[in-house]
Amino acid sequence: MDQRITLVTLGVDDLARTRAFFEEGLGWRRASVESEAIAFYQCDSMALALFGRKALAEDADLADNADAHPDAFIPVSIAWNGHSEADVDRAFEEAVAAGAEPLKRPTRVFWGGYSSYVRIPGSGHLLEIAFNPGFALDEAGRVTLP
Repeated sequence: MDQRITLVTLGVDDLARTRAFFEEGLGWRRASVESEAIAFYQCDSMALALFGRKALAEDADLADNADAHPDAFIPVSIAWNGHSEADVDRAFEEAVAAGAEPLKRPTRVFWGGYSSYVRIPGSGHLLEIAFNPGFALDEAGRVTLP
């Protein structure tokens, strides 16, 4: 298998609410795939999918234990990196205004960057909004790892 990721799928509790956060709140455009059960977003060379949590568990032949542990930590985060601390401040405020729950306000962190976290509405997943001076971003915001 070659070293690449093409799609990240988040299992969400409330697909409509999570879609509204990305589309209405952040201005993302959904791909033209017609489905009420899943939403796809082109993210440069990869894609993000939003799929019902129970449907995702069923698709993977797994049990969904969300009902037993509704407040359990979901050990997954996705990240948006900006070109500067000011980018992080703006994006954090935009996400919160769009309905994300602020978990960690933008702050300088031990690894030398500037980071914040919000909880994505309707999903419980974490979105890190960060500036990492060690990760070079091109004009389009694509990361090049050292």
